[in-house]
Amino acid sequence: MTLSHPGTLSGRLVVLEPLAPEHHDGLVDAVRDGELWSLWYTIVPRPEQMSAEIRRRLEQQELGTMIPFTARMAETGRIIGMTTYMNIEAETPRVEIGSTWNAASAQGSGTNPESKLLLLQHAFEVWDCTAVEFRTDFHNHQSRAAIARLGAKQDGVLRAHRRAAGYLRDTVVFSVTQAEWPGVRRGLEHRIARHLAVPGAAQLG
Repeated sequence: MTLSHPGTLSGRLVVLEPLAPEHHDGLVDAVRDGELWSLWYTIVPRPEQMSAEIRRRLEQQELGTMIPFTARMAETGRIIGMTTYMNIEAETPRVEIGSTWNAASAQGSGTNPESKLLLLQHAFEVWDCTAVEFRTDFHNHQSRAAIARLGAKQDGVLRAHRRAAGYLRDTVVFSVTQAEWPGVRRGLEHRIARHLAVPGAAQLG
């Protein structure tokens, strides 16, 4: 059993389109915006690793364990990052939203909450998922705060969970359940509306 690919997911601030090899150059430009690979507690490809990372994600898609997307600014079409459905459990169904990174200049623009809204909406309202997970490094306080702002609740910490960048990482697990989704959706819609309605709303977070 597999979950059908949603194709392109379009919002007013961001468009998520199926990852393809021809996105390489735009993704390289995006990852250089803020040198995102330099943060020791994140796993973000360096420019010279982008081809291999695209290939890895597409191979995981062939195996049915990942559905990867390229994120673009809706207004300009500029590529700003990557995100995925991953750890797909089609029988339940249940998925994780992860392996996400966004160019520094796009952070605070409203594109991240809208990206999460698009992915969560498809997971709950099309696939009928029981829950959607988010995971991050214990030391990545910015990511943990961002996940909590989405409305996800912390399930726990997987201690000594995986090896990453020369250390043994603790992984913090969050989730949104199907019963919680209506409230989470309203919260995300409110955040996105502020960015659409208020000049300079990127400063609102």
